[in-house]
Amino acid sequence: MSDTTLAPAPGGAEGPRTRDLRLAVIGLGLRASLAREAHRPGEGSRVVAAVDTAPAMFARAREWFGDDVRLYGGHRELLEAEELDAVFVITPDHTHEQLATELLRAGVAVFVEKPLAITTEGCDRVLEAAREGGARLYVGHNMRHMPVVRTMRELIQRGEIGEVKAVWCRHFVGHGGDFYFKDWHADRRNTTGLLLQKGAHDLDVIHWLAGAYTERVTALGGLTLYGDIDDRSGQAPGAVMPDWYDPENNWPPLANTGLNPVVDVEDLSMVVMRLQGGVHASYQQCHYTPDYWRNYTVIGTEGRLENFGDHGESAEVRVWNRRSREGYRAEADLVVPMPSRSDEEGGHGGSDPLLVAEFLRFVSEGGATDTSPVAAREAVAAGVAATESLRDGGTPVTVSRLAPELARWFADGQG
Repeated sequence: MSDTTLAPAPGGAEGPRTRDLRLAVIGLGLRASLAREAHRPGEGSRVVAAVDTAPAMFARAREWFGDDVRLYGGHRELLEAEELDAVFVITPDHTHEQLATELLRAGVAVFVEKPLAITTEGCDRVLEAAREGGARLYVGHNMRHMPVVRTMRELIQRGEIGEVKAVWCRHFVGHGGDFYFKDWHADRRNTTGLLLQKGAHDLDVIHWLAGAYTERVTALGGLTLYGDIDDRSGQAPGAVMPDWYDPENNWPPLANTGLNPVVDVEDLSMVVMRLQGGVHASYQQCHYTPDYWRNYTVIGTEGRLENFGDHGESAEVRVWNRRSREGYRAEADLVVPMPSRSDEEGGHGGSDPLLVAEFLRFVSEGGATDTSPVAAREAVAAGVAATESLRDGGTPVTVSRLAPELARWFADGQG
């Protein structure tokens, strides 16, 4: 049994005091920082156990969660030994499906880092496991908590550009060589491809802004640069991206060294999508640009909006909704600057702490969340279909739909 430290009711509200949620984290790599956000002993949640297949990573768990954190080499040992309220699954993408289904069937609430799985069928199996186990499922699409995305959605919802008809997204992944081609991400067996792994964020945002899921896609792209680098020596066992990230010396991109032994995912992709309700969208992703940011353009029946920057003090959303007689106008009709946020407020423009807080509230109380397991599934389904099209020379592919009764179960709040 874990300890039962008392903490105030969630949100500081008046009411009966309750013990901290007992949490565990599986995977102590880069994004395990999310579990660190959840470790608030005496304030509602405590990480009591951690799992990693590399014992060398256990020092990180002790540093983050204290010397009394219990450590395991596998998730089944964890389930046998611990009484848990929730588990963070922060592992390579191809492991998400198995880990999440076993935990959910055991009745444990699960936070799965995006993407939910690397196949559409895998996502459906995870969703079904949540229903079978009666356990709460949450997927880490933190961009739904990014101020720039939320601002765009609020502007759309209040009618600033009328009815959405088109969404375009350009994603400039300036550090792609360091972030995605020097470890397991570069091997399609672990990810399906970067249209899914990296693109799941943007596809989910496109769906959220449009209020519709993708029905049909066609895509082109390829491994156009990193396939020409011969140094495939990889990284030291247990190393995580900050250990090798070098923003100063890996330019131009062909100067990168130490790529993963297997590199077979595309570094340039272009997708055209038809969404439900006749909305059209496009998504472009490049992993060797000199800058790193994403730009969304949303066009409606009464105007258009764009973000300039995606987080930080300089980011803003601009809206044009008055007729222009002089061609392009750099000055927008409405400009909404993003709030400045310090590093202490958390990663990804402050969205990570908000994501974790929503998950912990969901575990404790249930109710509606801004993230959605069904939406996470639909982002994967669009990414899978786009990858299939790309690798078949741009052949159009229809996105498979989730079983209606399973979609309804999640729409009703997961029981």
